[in-house]
Amino acid sequence: MALLVTGTWAYALAQFTVLADRPVGLLAGAAVVAALLLATLLAFRVRAVPGAPGVGRHATRLRARARCRRVPRQVDPDAAGRPRPRAPGVHPSAA
Repeated sequence: MALLVTGTWAYALAQFTVLADRPVGLLAGAAVVAALLLATLLAFRVRAVPGAPGVGRHATRLRARARCRRVPRQVDPDAAGRPRPRAPGVHPSAA
């Protein structure tokens, strides 16, 4: 269906361009009309096509999961029981 409409538009535009005295103005007007038609069709398509069945629930679960996640706690490197970081030595380590 879309191919038929596109082909009809292309044929009509070609015929009007050949017959027009100033094809530049005609092409500009046709471009504006085509853009408005495309925007209208896309707006109706977005409104008519519902989302996939699980998309709403999946997004809801992701938001709930994000709310439950906490910021990782900042660990004190000088706390008791933590080994001190080793300074680089004169010779590189074997690992």
